This record gives sequence, C-alpha cells and structure tokens, in this order.
Amino acid sequence: MPPRRNFGTTWWGRAWVEALEQRAKLDPNRLPRGRTYARKGTVSELHFGAGGMTARVRGSRPEPYKVTITMRTFTDGEWDTLLGVVGTQLGHAAALLDGELPGALTEQAREAGVDLLPGPGDLRPRCSCPDSANPCKHVAAVYYLVADEVDRDPFTLFLLRGRPRADVLAELRARRSPARGEKPKLPKPADEGLTPRAAYARRPGAIPALPPPPRVPGPPAVLDLDPPPATGWTAAALSALAADAASLARDLLTAGPAAVELTFEEDLARRAAGRPAAEITALATAARVPPRDLARWAEAWREAGRGGLAALRETWQPGPGPLAEAESVLAEAGLPGKPKIWRNRLTHGELQLRYGRDARWYRFVHEGTEWRLDGPPSASPVDLAY
Repeated sequence: MPPRRNFGTTWWGRAWVEALEQRAKLDPNRLPRGRTYARKGTVSELHFGAGGMTARVRGSRPEPYKVTITMRTFTDGEWDTLLGVVGTQLGHAAALLDGELPGALTEQAREAGVDLLPGPGDLRPRCSCPDSANPCKHVAAVYYLVADEVDRDPFTLFLLRGRPRADVLAELRARRSPARGEKPKLPKPADEGLTPRAAYARRPGAIPALPPPPRVPGPPAVLDLDPPPATGWTAAALSALAADAASLARDLLTAGPAAVELTFEEDLARRAAGRPAAEITALATAARVPPRDLARWAEAWREAGRGGLAALRETWQPGPGPLAEAESVLAEAGLPGKPKIWRNRLTHGELQLRYGRDARWYRFVHEGTEWRLDGPPSASPVDLAY
C-alpha cells in the first residue's frame, strides 16, 4: 500500500488546512471522510477564480456532486492595506515570486486586519448532495485539495481574496515606481556608526522570531567512503539513518516532543511505513520481528499513526459506557442486527470498530484470517459503519 496521502506540505498549506479544521470544529466528523475522499481521487474539475472555486466530487450516486465554494473578497480599502503590507519590504514580493509565503507577511497582514487565510464567515460552500452538514464530506475533500494549490502557488490565497497574481504584481510595481514628473529620491547618506559609549548605552532590541521550519527534511551529506567492512555498515544504510534523523528533527520542530517520543514498536512501524515490501522484510529481520507483523504495523501507521498501531495491537477494557453508547447510536442510524461487543471492540459481520485510548474509533475490515485497518479514525462510530 502506498504511503498515506497528506495535505499541506508547506507551512502556508498546513495553515490553510488548520484554518479550515478550526472552522469545522462544530461538526468535525465529516473531516476524516473528506480526507478519505480526497485521497481516493474522487475530486475532479477543480477550478479557481477570483473569490472562489468549483469542483465535481464522486459520491454514492452515479452522477458526481457539484461543489461551489465562495470566499469573501477584500474591499478596495482592504486591498490597499494588504498591498501596503506587502510593499513594506522588497523581500516579501521576492519571496512570493519564488513560490514562498513569508511568515512575517501573513502575521503583519493579520495584525492589519486583512488575513489571507479564511476566518469565520469567510467561506460559503454549496454542494448538490443531500447532506446539510457544513462542511459535508464532499466540500471537505475539496478543502483539502485546495491545500495542494496553495502549496504550489501562494498567490492562490490572493486570488481567492479577489485579485489574480498579475493584478497584484502590477499594483506592487506601480507603487514602487515614482509618479510622472516626480524626481527619484536620493539615497540617504551612509550611517557613520556609533561610538562605543553610545552603543553600550542603547537598549537591546527584541530577539528576532525564529524562522519557520523547513518544508521538507534536508538530504543527508554524501559519504566519500564506505565504513570499514568489519562494522557491517554501508554508506547507504548510514544515509538512510541520517535522513530518518532529519525527518524526526523536523517533526520535533513542527509537532513537539510528543511526536517523536515513540516506543520501539512505534518507531519501527514509522520507519517501515515509508519503505517498499522488500525493505520492510529486511528491517523486520534486523529488528527480530516477524515480517508479516511489521507489514501490518506499517500499514496501520500509514493509515492512522500511533493511534492506528495501538488499535491494531492492543485490547483494553474502556468500561461499558463508550461501547454501549456506540451500539445505541449505530442502531439509531439503521445498522441491522446486534453487534458483538468484546472489550474495546464492536464486531458486526465483516466490520469491526475498535475504540482507542484516544477516544476515537478505528474501522477494521476482515480479510482472510486477519483484521485490517481501513482508513483514518473518527470521533463518531456512525461515520465508519458504512
């Protein structure tokens, strides 16, 4: 199984996803299904225009649903404020042209009241499906795929606010050029510096903010020579370890210590999740773990991280409350028959829902003699039952 598809590889792409997930907190159960729809390629004909986007999303019916999302555009006064923020530093425009969105620019724009990212009431989605939720899973799928376009070109955020890239750049050039008949300003005299007494008397300025974490982990250095044969190591193996360390370091920067404080089994599953089958077998042999077990661990990690691995490997007794409540809401939703309940597992034929210690439900399907994790978790068992 290929690695799980993620959305938002740049910090501004992730900021788009986070802003939308914050908006959807009142009805978060549609988000996991929306991610699944986006990963399965059900979205097509995604088009962007000034102030919105349209797309087609395949659902349970033969005819794809039509999704239209409009975004509040800035007024002329707001555009004047935003362009003034961009024009305060030449580096802002240069970074945008290089496909980067400076963190300082977004912070300054937010403080000026012209946040590029969507806030409450900024997005108005419409879908031709019968689901009245906001967002429905079809709209949520489109939201996640917009992150790809925002990753590729941060000017997409300007377009959604009402002005295309060419108009923004033309206005910035006009602001930098002197008006007709106006003499260009002469450069200021060079700073002659400070005396030591004056320098020591100055109050220290604020410590500059840390730069944003890199978009992707950096590649490891290439070793000129292989390690001595007696060590059993190769340059390729050391490079793989260095690349993995770089990935963990970036996770530490972006997600904090909890993301990298893993048990032996969790770290093994994480490393195996990004490798082909042949390498998983070699890794399992080196770790003295059955290759079949490690392949299942890797699949669970790709689908749902450490929570998915725990749901695969652990059984525990959560008490009667969560399971009884799940049985009740599934019956109300029309699930036929009475499911079998054992510890944290609720089994209904070839479907099994497992309740995790993180208070989320994990969907498993029966294949052969084993249960296989099928997709990301959800806070509601109903979202995973069909």
